[in-house]
Amino acid sequence: MGDIKGVNENSIPDHDLLLAGFPCQPFSIIGHMRGFEDTRGTLFFDIARILAAKRPKAFVLENVKLLVGHNNGRTLARILETLRELGYQTAYKVLNALDFGLPQKRERVFIVGFLRPTAFYWPEGNVPMTPLVQLLEKEVPRRFYASDYIRQRRRSAVQPTSEPTIWHENKGGHVSAYPFSCALRAGASYNYLLVNGERRLTPREMLRLQGFPDSYKIVCSESQTRKQAGNSVPVPVVAAVLKKVLEAPIWSETNGSYSAVFSTIEGQMQLLEKEISSANTKTQKRRKVPATVPA
Repeated sequence: MGDIKGVNENSIPDHDLLLAGFPCQPFSIIGHMRGFEDTRGTLFFDIARILAAKRPKAFVLENVKLLVGHNNGRTLARILETLRELGYQTAYKVLNALDFGLPQKRERVFIVGFLRPTAFYWPEGNVPMTPLVQLLEKEVPRRFYASDYIRQRRRSAVQPTSEPTIWHENKGGHVSAYPFSCALRAGASYNYLLVNGERRLTPREMLRLQGFPDSYKIVCSESQTRKQAGNSVPVPVVAAVLKKVLEAPIWSETNGSYSAVFSTIEGQMQLLEKEISSANTKTQKRRKVPATVPA
């Protein structure tokens, strides 16, 4: 469809659920945190005009954790105010991929909204972290190894351990080693993350850190895959949020309701809608209504 800013919102097909991730660079350290002063930051208002025109029952938005505190919280407040003016009941929460089984510390804020008051429960996470050793490739081409100079500098600051670790160097030059990866970044230094202080992550390892199955086909260059992985959202986190959204009573219909169903098609996880009996709907309605979304 091209540039969303040039798309007429009325030409977009009707839909019940809108998923969007407006550019995070205006609110991130990498992008200098200019917020709405950055033209990419204003893309949120294109989401708002689509919501105003199509009126889906619910939406899920995602951005970097720093959005919550950007401009002393005023940026997020404006976003929430805009969504509420459109008639949506909203809630937001910062979720970490580490809590959903991935060995990557990736904190992202999710904003959910419903066109009418409904009960909504955030996923709790508490999924045991997959050990790095299960995600790292055993044979890696020599081109992924850092230069002797960089490896020596890393080892002068941190000593290797018996278990695999990913070494992270921040903007100040401080090096830390963890049994998980810090957040993948599309625009970060090529040597920002090094496995055991020696080599860069392969494209497949980056995708695994984001929760993509090995059946996910890599059809572009290594540099493009690296950007895609850095810009992606962790699959298990998004799947958990969507499951909770589709379990909300707002989907109740006269003859039933809808529930989240996960299926694997050609090795890829798919999120499907499935009509369930009204008896299950009644069970959902008897649950305690949380305070996150006003009722």
